[in-house]
Amino acid sequence: MREDWVKCRFEDLLNYEQPTNYIVNSTEYDDSYETPVLTAGKSFIKGYTNEKDGVFNNLPTIIFDDFTTASQFVNFKFKVKSSAMKILVPTSDLINTKFVYYAMQVNKVRSDTHKRYWISIYSKKEIFIPSVNEQSAIVAKIEEFFSDLDKGEEDLKKAQEQLKVYRQAVLKKAFDGEWEKLSLSELGTWGSGGTPSRANPDYFKGSIPWVKTGELGSKYITTAEEKITEQAIKNSSAKLFPSNSVAIAMYGATIGKTSIFKAPLSTNQACAVVQPKDSVNVEFLYYLLTSMKRKFISLGKGGAQPNISQTLIKQQVVPLPDLDSQKEIVQEIESRLSVCDSIEASIRESLDKSKALRQSILRKAFEGTLLSAEEISACKAAPDYEPASVLLERIKTEKKKK
Repeated sequence: MREDWVKCRFEDLLNYEQPTNYIVNSTEYDDSYETPVLTAGKSFIKGYTNEKDGVFNNLPTIIFDDFTTASQFVNFKFKVKSSAMKILVPTSDLINTKFVYYAMQVNKVRSDTHKRYWISIYSKKEIFIPSVNEQSAIVAKIEEFFSDLDKGEEDLKKAQEQLKVYRQAVLKKAFDGEWEKLSLSELGTWGSGGTPSRANPDYFKGSIPWVKTGELGSKYITTAEEKITEQAIKNSSAKLFPSNSVAIAMYGATIGKTSIFKAPLSTNQACAVVQPKDSVNVEFLYYLLTSMKRKFISLGKGGAQPNISQTLIKQQVVPLPDLDSQKEIVQEIESRLSVCDSIEASIRESLDKSKALRQSILRKAFEGTLLSAEEISACKAAPDYEPASVLLERIKTEKKKK
């Protein structure tokens, strides 16, 4: 750390205010309303309210999740979702709140215990600060770099969305041929599982993987989070399906998710499972059902937690070419999707690198090495320059007066 930076604590720079007076009364949010309702976590804006009382307007400020230590910089009026946070306000008009916010992003504490952190731990953390001029220059440079990274990440995420569209187009095109049309019920033997009684915990201490809908979605599945016993299957509607069966989720947000069983597996009742006939290639069936996910979703009924019945799934009419053609179609699909997989892996790697680069920029900023020698000299040559030690004393004096 450079000699002209001085040590202080977060509590020297930030006071806290309890959020009680600013908690929203109703969660009937609407995007047409004016005031955002915030949390300090990743979701940040939970919705918008039309409530006029208890709107926080002492800006700019930092909201701090008192349990996870996540934080957000805020420069607009808001209300909050819960009391599990602190609203942090500068102790003095001399504070560069954005500089302090960025300092918080590189000063993490372990938050794996359920307790409040600001008063007893986080506010006591020591940091080093430079002069006001250098703080402003550091913030400007951070945001210049971050702006470039934001644009790059936006382009990468657009590419991810385009790949999703392309995947769907590949699957749609694959099944556009003029072939014999059959109902899904004619392609194999259908069934669904069940849930052994939770009242008998011994049922869930076995070795047979018991699949739930949330575990579907990858091409192959060989195991499950929970495992049941043979006795559990005998005493419930749960069934053991052989390998090379194909399962489809029929309930909730997972509707249409599909996987091939590469081992004998049991399922709960929210999974429809088909054992394909000898005339049906299992991977062809998997891709065919995957291509129908949006249709299954549109057919789902039940509001917030829609479901589609196995009967309705089985009624759907689909094309079925001969077995050799099925295998060729699978090869063509996988050839194209493997290119997508490679591109997606590259995109994820680039996004990870961008995230790491942000942390690298912040570390350099608060090690005092982000600015060049020329930029530091320009800060010190400014007519209103004062050393960081003088600045900190002025901040502490203002804090005492407040």
